[in-house]
Amino acid sequence: MQQHGESSDLDATLAGELTPRGHRLRARVYYADTDFSGVVYHARYLEFLERGRSDFLRLVGVHHTDLAAGQHGEKLVWIVRRMEIDFRAPARIDDILAVETITEKVSGARIYMRQEIRRGDEAIVDARVEAAIISQSGRPRRFPKEWIAAFLRDTAG
Repeated sequence: MQQHGESSDLDATLAGELTPRGHRLRARVYYADTDFSGVVYHARYLEFLERGRSDFLRLVGVHHTDLAAGQHGEKLVWIVRRMEIDFRAPARIDDILAVETITEKVSGARIYMRQEIRRGDEAIVDARVEAAIISQSGRPRRFPKEWIAAFLRDTAG
């Protein structure tokens, strides 16, 4: 059985790809993602965005399992503190989407990310996310210094 620290070609494919500015994850829209009208149900976009953030973290070496196991001195968890979403156009069954994730800023215990879901060249969802890491007791914790360079890829481009 493979551990999270090991990777295979399949794992890398499933996790998307790091880009010069952040991360890109491709996803197909399935029937289960749609509502009775045949378009993606609004809450499903949150799941696409979450997968994009989670796989970005995975590819830069930040694993949820390490945090939960206390490998940074105590058990830590990620939380989304705030999210703003602009729905621009609907996605439909069988559309191929790209979830783009870019870190805008890391400040103490908070990370500010911009995410976009695209269908080809068309931006269909824009989101801004403020997330943090907290202890099991709910207290904010600073990001380890080694994470900051990984999160803040070349955001000038």
